Amino acid sequence: MTKKEFINKFALQLGDISKKDAEKFLGAFLDTVESSLIAGETVSFVGWGKWEVLERDAREVRNPQTGEKMNVPAKKVVKFRVGKTLEDKIAALPIAAKVEKKAKKSKK
Repeated sequence: MTKKEFINKFALQLGDISKKDAEKFLGAFLDTVESSLIAGETVSFVGWGKWEVLERDAREVRNPQTGEKMNVPAKKVVKFRVGKTLEDKIAALPIAAKVEKKAKKSKK
């Protein structure tokens, strides 16, 4: 789903809201999540999931083609962990539906 498709669906879900207002609400939501993560805060919605910033240590890796050793510097990454309620809803989907969606993506 693209951002435009999401905004259209979001506006329909809210009913009496324009697509322009839906886009503003989505932008405000995303900006708030972003600024909270930058400030080092965890953003959590019980049952749905949480975003948090994790630190990955520096490490040495090997290029599988050449065997050359390479250093990967330490960095911060954003991780999303799905909540139990959402996880259960996704797990309850029929397997055939998951396969069909995966097949659609791979055709692109």
